[in-house]
Amino acid sequence: MRLQNGDRSSTCHPIDNSGSDDDSPAESYSPVLDGAGEGLLVPPLNFSMVDYGVFRSGFPDIANFAFLQTLGLRSIIYLCPEPYPEANMEFLNANGIRLFQFAIEGSKEPPLVNIPEEKIREALRVVLDEKNRPLLIHCKRGKHRTGSLVGCLRKLQKWCLTSIFNEYQRYAAEKARVSDLRFMELFDISGFKQPPTFSSHSKN
Repeated sequence: MRLQNGDRSSTCHPIDNSGSDDDSPAESYSPVLDGAGEGLLVPPLNFSMVDYGVFRSGFPDIANFAFLQTLGLRSIIYLCPEPYPEANMEFLNANGIRLFQFAIEGSKEPPLVNIPEEKIREALRVVLDEKNRPLLIHCKRGKHRTGSLVGCLRKLQKWCLTSIFNEYQRYAAEKARVSDLRFMELFDISGFKQPPTFSSHSKN
């Protein structure tokens, strides 16, 4: 898998943090359903676009499959150790989507949450390889593991730490972990090339 790279000064990206005190800060990405109308597209929990061809979310279920089809995904990065459900695997196989699983244990008890750096680095290589995009990054809730990976991607994109932490906080809210923030702050991006500006991708 390819690495992309660069060395430029950081830039700050303003993040709207007005909902950071809410229990579901990214709830605006999951529309409220007022009926079970056929054809209704329902994104997964905490769904958002990270960059062109890169998306993030919580764990998708069957109700989200029609929405995911509209993204034209080539790959899914799954950050949990549990086996992928059979229904999800059938969806991936039917749509020609490749699964990359990086078994990162979740923990409900900070402060010492062990984030395996090598797995994050391997996952970043998948994100940076344009052959894998469009892709979706997800864990269980789309907060800690997904947020940490996205935060490390933002370091490669030369975001300043304030903006990286604000984006992480937007999804984690009051469950933000100091250990995650410290991991992102100390994450060594040397050896990676700065990713080029992402452009839209399709399977065709």
